[in-house]
Amino acid sequence: MTRKVHCVVDNIDTDGLDFPPWPGEAGKRVFNEVGKPAWQRWLAHQTMLINENRISPMNPEHRAFLEAQMVKYLFEGGADKPPGYMPEA
Repeated sequence: MTRKVHCVVDNIDTDGLDFPPWPGEAGKRVFNEVGKPAWQRWLAHQTMLINENRISPMNPEHRAFLEAQMVKYLFEGGADKPPGYMPEA
């Protein structure tokens, strides 16, 4: 049976994640408050940040940046865009 959560990003009841996707309190909060569709959108944004900013998830400073961006994206209504970002028309 699929776990349901009330997603704070989409403001709907939806399927929850299968496990906390990040260590610590941030991961617990995401697990409890974010649905799978919103998490998938964050993963796409995170991939863009990693590629455009040449971020290494193994670097502790870069991981801290990604965690801060994840919190902004999921809980504060947006995250930074790479320099020169142009949304698709």
